[in-house]
Amino acid sequence: MDYIIFAIIAYLLGSIPSALVIGKMIYNIDVREHGSGNLGATNAFRVLGIKAGIFVTLIDILKGTAATIIPVLFAAEVYPLIIGIFAVLGHVYPLFAKFKGGKAVATSGGLILGVSPILFVIMVATFLLALYIWKYVSLASMLTGIVSTIMALLLQEDVGLIIILSLLTVFVIYRHRENIKRIKNKTEPKIKWM
Repeated sequence: MDYIIFAIIAYLLGSIPSALVIGKMIYNIDVREHGSGNLGATNAFRVLGIKAGIFVTLIDILKGTAATIIPVLFAAEVYPLIIGIFAVLGHVYPLFAKFKGGKAVATSGGLILGVSPILFVIMVATFLLALYIWKYVSLASMLTGIVSTIMALLLQEDVGLIIILSLLTVFVIYRHRENIKRIKNKTEPKIKWM
C-alpha cells in the first residue's frame, strides 16, 4: 500500500510542468508554442531566458529529489529510487499538461541527488563539460547518463541504483532519438556561450 501512495504522490509531483507554469505566470508565454514545444528546461532556456531556465531546471531537479526522499522522511519501507521513477514518469507524461512533458534529464538527476549527492556532482560536472565541448544539450544529456552509470559501477554504488540509473539512461537516450537524427544530419541547434 505504501508503494501505491508514494508512487501517486511522486507522479503528481513530477507532473507539475514548471516550464509551463513559470512561462505563463511570469512571462505570459506558453513554452509549448515556441522553440521545440517541449516542457523541459532546455526549451525554457531558449524561450524564456537564462534566469527562467535556471529556475525551471532547479524545480525539475527538486521534483526528483523530493519524490525520492519523501518515503525516507516517513520511514516507509519502500525503495526510494522506485518512488523517484514515478516523478520522472510524471515529468515526461504530466497529468497537468496533457501527458506531454520534458525529456527526463533534470528530474532523473534529482532522483540521483536524493540518494547519492557525490554521483550527482559527477553528473553535473560531466554534463557541463560535455556541453562546453560539443555544445549540444541533447548529447551532453545522453553522455551524462552513460558516464554516470559507469561511475556508479566504479564507485560500487547500490546495485538497485546502478540498475535504475542504467534504465533511466536508456530512457533518456530513447527520448532524444529525434535529437540523435538531427545531430547526424547536423541540424541540431548548438548552444551559444557568452
